[in-house]
Amino acid sequence: MALAMESGLLPGRETGQGWAWRMANTFGHLFRITTWGESHGGGVGVVIDGCPPGMELSEADIQPDLDRRRPGQSSITTPRKETDTVRILSGVFEGRTLGTPISMMVANEDFRPEAYGEMATKFRPSHADYTYQVKYGHRAWPGGGRTSARETIGRVAAGAVAKKVLSRRWGVEVLACVTRVQDIEAEVDPETVRAKDVEANIIRCPDAGVAARMVQLIERRRSEGDSVGGIVLGVARGVPVGWGEPVFDRLEADLAKAMLSLPASKGFDVGSGFGGVGMTGREHNDAFRAVDGRVRTTTNRSGGIQGGISNGETVYFRVAFKPVATVMHEQDTVDAEMRNTTLKGRGRHDPCVLPRAVPMVEAMTALVLLDHGMRHEAQCGRAGMVMSGRGG
Repeated sequence: MALAMESGLLPGRETGQGWAWRMANTFGHLFRITTWGESHGGGVGVVIDGCPPGMELSEADIQPDLDRRRPGQSSITTPRKETDTVRILSGVFEGRTLGTPISMMVANEDFRPEAYGEMATKFRPSHADYTYQVKYGHRAWPGGGRTSARETIGRVAAGAVAKKVLSRRWGVEVLACVTRVQDIEAEVDPETVRAKDVEANIIRCPDAGVAARMVQLIERRRSEGDSVGGIVLGVARGVPVGWGEPVFDRLEADLAKAMLSLPASKGFDVGSGFGGVGMTGREHNDAFRAVDGRVRTTTNRSGGIQGGISNGETVYFRVAFKPVATVMHEQDTVDAEMRNTTLKGRGRHDPCVLPRAVPMVEAMTALVLLDHGMRHEAQCGRAGMVMSGRGG
């Protein structure tokens, strides 16, 4: 199935003109990952290049985060039944990393392409079907193929490795949690939120009372054949001073790119974010004080980043996720022959991406931070850290 060339929607694919047709599937500089696979293909996975050698690593280090991301884990996630069991195929010998590429794979087990037959010729509203078809001229329509959130399995697997390196090398802790579902919001302190409180309920909101209301809302929207969105808070504690670059590779810029590369993400802000526009400069500034041989700030409206570089305080930010695009109601759309038609959502889908987005946000945070940590050490070593009192 292809859009008609004469419609003007699909560019030609002439050869011999020197163009390289590809997708950007690689992320990072010194710690680089390349994800691969489609939603209803044989499997999905990731190749990591740049992992330091000699670190103990096994599937047991990676599986817990994949279990938090997998479908079918609760009443408010898609019922697709996948174990998402990871296999390390290369880069580890006798339980330790070799410094060579680490390849990991998760098999697709519960795939049902027949549930998506209508999507082969009709474009789902607010999905990537139409744009992908026009750009590439061919797509794996079952489950969205490469545009499915199942692609994030590779990111989460790689993120688990990155989190282990960050913790072992620098003592950095990375976590995320849900703070808002539609109009229900929880007040969460980035300095004190604990992973065990996040994991205490199926929505992954550390405020148990608010979490219960969030779950009720999601279940109600699902019963109505609808969906909801919300906000995930990302937190990194113990980040040394000096990570990030002052111009194009600012730490918050790379975090923003990482978060906005996630499926269904629609917004990003760091520190005070958009809330800071209602303050004056005097109100917003984070005053410096010397405390126990370290430079600290009395407040943290900067979100742990100043001038694109980490300042030693807790890094925190928010990511907005839209309501899931697939709803169980008839909607207007267009088919591959440019005819107006309708389409009703089918298949297995999340009514809200947020609980499964939490480990995705953690993974992308860890990937950005580890890459910048390695880049900083390669360029600066431990130089320039005298005032901070912390290793770089």
